[in-house]
Amino acid sequence: METWYYEVASIEGDYANLKRTDISSEDMKLVARALLPPEIVEGSRLKYEMMQYEMA
Repeated sequence: METWYYEVASIEGDYANLKRTDISSEDMKLVARALLPPEIVEGSRLKYEMMQYEMA
């Protein structure tokens, strides 16, 4: 199973824009905050593994 790393670029209501940090990419991923750890803030680093996000 792959592991990906993200940074929370922005939070907009019930959604967060995530930017990949383990590869060079300018693409943003829009993710519902219900799927993310409740303590995230802009700039938080996340690990995505086995279909779950957790603080890195």
